[in-house]
Amino acid sequence: MADPFEVRMRFSSLLQHLNASITSSQKAAHYALKYRDMDEDLHSCILEQLERNSMNNRANIMYFIEHLCDMAQRENHLEFVRMMQRDILMVVDAVAPEDGSGAANVKVVRRVLNGLQQKDILVPQTVVEIEACLKERDTLPAHLALSPLPTNENPTKASNTTPHGGKANGVARLDKRQIEQRIEEDRERHKRLRESIWAIGADDDLEFEKMWDEGSDVGEDDFLAAEEDMLERRQAVGVD
Repeated sequence: MADPFEVRMRFSSLLQHLNASITSSQKAAHYALKYRDMDEDLHSCILEQLERNSMNNRANIMYFIEHLCDMAQRENHLEFVRMMQRDILMVVDAVAPEDGSGAANVKVVRRVLNGLQQKDILVPQTVVEIEACLKERDTLPAHLALSPLPTNENPTKASNTTPHGGKANGVARLDKRQIEQRIEEDRERHKRLRESIWAIGADDDLEFEKMWDEGSDVGEDDFLAAEEDMLERRQAVGVD
């Protein structure tokens, strides 16, 4: 039997090193399910890392939670799902706090909540109630928390400025490295999202049915438009 302390430390390390890649989330989720007999301890570890890590990492953990719940459902180990349903408000408060420091994470929370609802992990009513809270936290521009810290040009004002990675006007600021990391991770996720939109299964019938459902019925206007296009092409090539 694995040592619980070693399992917890290893899982904490996986959570701390999550990034925008699906592989990192899947690896951590596989690890959690491998040691499912310690599910309560691993769940508490997720909550602990949400409190301790940067806003960037909290966003990554939020995406990981969706992967974990999805895999737990497929492997019929629903305890992870139940605990996440119970503590989802605590998770949201950590990823997008009320003080506005996580304004850049509000979109992340919404995206994951919608994904959990579509997978029947969260009921619509829960998502609606959380969305009401998020509207108040979304009043702060997302770019404010991602803006660089001001430079101390005047030494006499040093006491009024914030330290590296500190807060300004009550909002936690990220350093330049964290900002660049967040931009790169968001870019990677948007790229993957665009790819998934165009993804079609291997079955050709699925693509045909998709085109058939999305296409409109052919009407008289379509025939007239086609005839006009044909006349224009003939005129363009000089055919009488």
